[in-house]
Amino acid sequence: MKNTLKKYLSLSLACALLISMIGCGTASAPAETVPATESVTEQAAETVTETASAETEETASEEAIEAAETTYPVTLTDQAGREVTLEAEPETIVSGYYIPSSLLIALGLDDKMVGIEAKAGKRAIYKLAAPELIDLPSVGTAKEFDLEGCAALSPDLVILPLKLKDAAASLTELGIPVLLVNPESQELLTEMIELVSTATNTQERANELLSYMDSQKTMLSDTLADTEPKSVYLAGNSSLLSTAGPAMYQSSMIELAGGKNAAEEITDTYWAEISYEQLLAWDPAYIILASDADYTVDDILNDENLKDCTAVKNGQVYQIPGDVEALDSPVPASILASVWLAGILHPEQIPADTYTTESNTYYETFYGISNEN
Repeated sequence: MKNTLKKYLSLSLACALLISMIGCGTASAPAETVPATESVTEQAAETVTETASAETEETASEEAIEAAETTYPVTLTDQAGREVTLEAEPETIVSGYYIPSSLLIALGLDDKMVGIEAKAGKRAIYKLAAPELIDLPSVGTAKEFDLEGCAALSPDLVILPLKLKDAAASLTELGIPVLLVNPESQELLTEMIELVSTATNTQERANELLSYMDSQKTMLSDTLADTEPKSVYLAGNSSLLSTAGPAMYQSSMIELAGGKNAAEEITDTYWAEISYEQLLAWDPAYIILASDADYTVDDILNDENLKDCTAVKNGQVYQIPGDVEALDSPVPASILASVWLAGILHPEQIPADTYTTESNTYYETFYGISNEN
């Protein structure tokens, strides 16, 4: 504002001098000088207005950034519709679900984690980006959650999957804030990121993450706008005959990549079991295996039951990358699965090396690691 005031005073003095000079001139002075004086005055006023406007916008931008910071105490609505109040910024956090655990690393909060879900040592992302997490106390799984063990850690915040509503209620009664999350769609994943970042006062980092995700979504949507969707059957971890219907996150992953979910008629909200007959009736052009599948691409290609399936006949069977983390699950990096799949379905529009480039960029930026796969 000081600079604005100086500019305003300088311009005002210049205008005054010009007007004064014109006023002191002889009567024979050309009448045209009057419009000229008005023009200079108007230009000066416009300059002042533009300068003030620019600084006002800059100030508003700074205020917006400041407003993005969380003021405690804060009450949030989690993805189960529960109101959760945090009295202060969490200094100790427990995550009982690998998806928010991955997010916490991306937000730079791994040093605040004091407890983690079971089998953390089996997740490559922890070994590569935050190896200290592997040695944290385990709070179990969604099926066998260690309520007492979690409470004993006295965390300032606990993040759990939607399935653990009862555990969340018990911890809340003990005075421990719990956020239940359910990132089962692109929109819900974004909502989870916003929820966790607001709770932990890490909105700036979250905005960078969301901006990257949005840039990839836009790239895919724009590049694949005129392509014909390819029929895709996504097989689950445990069995070829386990698949995801339209209610699941994996279906939106397929659509974003320029595909059409072969199982779009399924109404199940979780993995559904089908038959060989059903799979053959759908006759997908591509069969895609989950990152953590217990079987291989060769198993599918050599399955006699599928010899008449178009995907098998054409050799269009692939497995989603999972060397760093399971990209077919709704982790923040899952946008990369769509980039990878788009390269399989539409190689003319999305070159295969696009995935490699974006994967390296993503993991170096948000996790400090390099993914050369």
